Amino acid sequence: MKQVMVGPLLRLLYRPWTRGVENVPDEGGAILASNHLAVIDSFILPLVLNRKVQFLGKSDYFTGKGIKGRLTAGFMRGVGTIPVDRAGGKASEAALTTGLRVLGDGELFGIYPEGTRSPDGRLYRGKTGVARLALESGAPVIPVAMIGTNIAQPIGKVIPKPMRIGIVIGEPLDFSRYKGMENDRFILRSVADEIMYAIMSLSGQEYVDIYAATAKARLAAGPAATTPAASPAAPGGRPVPDVQVPEPPQEEPAPSVD
Repeated sequence: MKQVMVGPLLRLLYRPWTRGVENVPDEGGAILASNHLAVIDSFILPLVLNRKVQFLGKSDYFTGKGIKGRLTAGFMRGVGTIPVDRAGGKASEAALTTGLRVLGDGELFGIYPEGTRSPDGRLYRGKTGVARLALESGAPVIPVAMIGTNIAQPIGKVIPKPMRIGIVIGEPLDFSRYKGMENDRFILRSVADEIMYAIMSLSGQEYVDIYAATAKARLAAGPAATTPAASPAAPGGRPVPDVQVPEPPQEEPAPSVD
């Protein structure tokens, strides 16, 4: 299954609307750092760009048996997903190596700094892997906000419902001032927080200063351990941006026929 076959169907079903597509460079390596609301995020973002975007995916997606397994593997390859073995605690190392290779080839590399899907639509603390990738590669980081994918595909729903989905893309972030400091954990945290703040400013999401994986573990543990409603906060202790969740542009009415 090729991306050229998958794309038209997804465009028809989800009619993606966009803002800021011009912020993605026409050539050269760049990191697309996005919030992560649903599995479908990795399929929708590439639809609105003229360049291929490569994301990482669990190797399990490519090794399934039977017709369903072959279809899943074909679909993942069709949308540019790169298989990565997450076993043995090597996920971070594999992601970094793969990302550096993609960026070194002058391609676009998509990454979710939260590390996993948001369990409740809020934005969670970013992991520092995206910061290390940016500093080691020297590539710009382009913040991205997916809008509405969690409504189309709530957690547990396999097939997303057809509806309009939005993609808001911010201006590139340049971290060349930190060149050679990729082993400084304080610098990495500062860079990751700056990236998450940019995503928050685009998405209008409420921010929770814990990792999404921690929130999921608390939810799994039961009501007594769930993550409470957070007071207004922003990454790195910055002021909370005065933004709202972006809405799709109003569709022009069809011309009347006399």
